[in-house]
Order: sequence, then C-alpha cells, then structure tokens
Amino acid sequence: MREKIRDLRAAGQSLRAIGRALGRPASTVKREIDANSGSEGYQPYAAHRAAAARRPRPKERKLLREGRLRRFVQDGLRRRWSPEQICHALRKECPADESMRVSVETVYQALYFQARGGLKREVQAAMRSGRTRRRPRRDPQRRTPRFIDPMVMISDRPAAVEDRAVPGHWEGDLIIGAGGRSAIATLVERSTRYTMLVHLPGGAHDAETVRDGLVTTIQTLPAHLRGSLTWDQGSEMARHKQFSMATDMPVYFCDPASPWQRGSNENTNGLLRQYFPKGTDLSVHSPEDLEHVAQELNGRPRKTLGWDTPAERLRDLLTT
Repeated sequence: MREKIRDLRAAGQSLRAIGRALGRPASTVKREIDANSGSEGYQPYAAHRAAAARRPRPKERKLLREGRLRRFVQDGLRRRWSPEQICHALRKECPADESMRVSVETVYQALYFQARGGLKREVQAAMRSGRTRRRPRRDPQRRTPRFIDPMVMISDRPAAVEDRAVPGHWEGDLIIGAGGRSAIATLVERSTRYTMLVHLPGGAHDAETVRDGLVTTIQTLPAHLRGSLTWDQGSEMARHKQFSMATDMPVYFCDPASPWQRGSNENTNGLLRQYFPKGTDLSVHSPEDLEHVAQELNGRPRKTLGWDTPAERLRDLLTT
C-alpha cells in the first residue's frame, strides 16, 4: 500500500484520489505521509520502518514471570489438561483473584513460541499432539468395506442416538501401533464421553481378536448401557454380526472417509496418543496399563460436560 501511495503521488494524484484508489479517507493518507516522510520525501520502505519503530513494545507475557499463575499452568499441563481446561480451572479455583487469569491463546503461544523463555521444554512435551508447531489437520485415507456381512449404516441409526439424549450408545475404533503390528481398541460413550480401552492380546487386531475383546468388555456393562456401537468400515469389524448376537447390541457403520460421524471417539483417540504415541509398539501395554490410562482420561474435566468429568457423569447414571 505504501508503494502505491508513492507511485500515485509521483503521478501527481491528489490526496482524495489516492484515498479513493486505496479505499481510505484522504485524511488517513495525509496522516501517513506527514508522519512517515523523511528528508527525501515519502519513501515506502523508510515509511514502513518509521511506523514499525513507533509501535508500542509488547508487554511482558504473563507466563514468562515466575509465580502462582505459571506454576498452576505448568501443573495442569503435567496432569495432561488442555489449555482451555486450565483456564476454566483457574476461574473456578481463584474466582476473586484477577491476577490468576490467562487466556487459552496465551498458554498456546507460551508452548509453541516461547520454548526458551516461556514454559519449560518438559512442559511443552506435555502437548497432546507432541508437536512444537501448529499445523492444519490432514484428511485421513479413504477406507473401503472389507467384509461380507451386511452393514447397517449410520443413516439408519435411531434419532435418540444422534442427539445424545439416551445414554448407552458407544463409538469405537482402533489406535494402531508401529508398522500396523499392534493395536488397542477404544470405546467412548456418547453422552458421558466415558472411555473404555480394550486390551488385544499381543496387539493382534484381526476380526476374531477384536470381536472377543469387545464382547468381553461390553459384557461388563449393565444392560441399560448397552444401546449400540458405531464403528468405521475397518476390516477388524468383519465379525460384527457375531458381536451383536453375543451382546444384543447393534453395530452401525460410518460412511467412508467420515471420521466426524464418530466425533467423540476421534477426539478421544487424539488424546490417547499422548499416552500411546504413534510409531510405538502397543503390545507392551498390559490390561492394567490401559485401565490406568482410562481412569486418568475419565478424570479430566470436559467443557462439553459443563466441566464435569466423564467418571462423574457415568457415576450419576449408575446410581440413579
């Protein structure tokens, strides 16, 4: 824009004409020229440097300073809370202390951009994504049906499942280990976001192993929490009909390349990657390890639950 001001002035255009060309009032153009002209007149690059030099220096970021606020944020990250969960916890625990306030963006910037002077690197490692730079999500690879038994598609799922009004409807998937040689099955209840992790012996994830693991896990639930299961079209669910017969629980299948149709499970699997990083052998984790991770995840406050935890919501279902 400053180069255009120079060119139009050199062409003899008036301030009003320059303003019309830039979509700015003539007074704005005049202030720019008066403020940023030098001994050689108005030069765009010199004008830019002059304007930048007058900008107010940014104040010190809150999380650069040692103190209660920084310690609270660090502790929350070590407990694997998200920046948003931390910010709401601050308001809840310190309602009258305005000094104990920080925005979600400030926490993210401290993690992503202030590794040297902001939060410590070991806290930065607590980021669930494991990344030190922000990047957009990528589309997953398209999957195709891999089994013969007829599927009941998600479009035929009852409306009561869709609006999360009735508990007992689950979403499921696998998280896969290094080289596709190991896996853990994940189940998330749609209304409470309660998570159950299914141990697959040796990390095997063929259709029979997944069927047996899911049946064993689902049978631990009371009957009123066995409403339905929604899965993608992965080959591990080739025995879905046998699963339904054993549990009296219908299975609904998502459309290809539509992970948002299992949004709660997709989100949970992303959180679980903090415990089970990509490219690692998942077969080394015992059933006790999976139970510990599930308990920790179910103990996190969730925005979508009004900052209750999944464990609290499930407890309420079981005691009413």
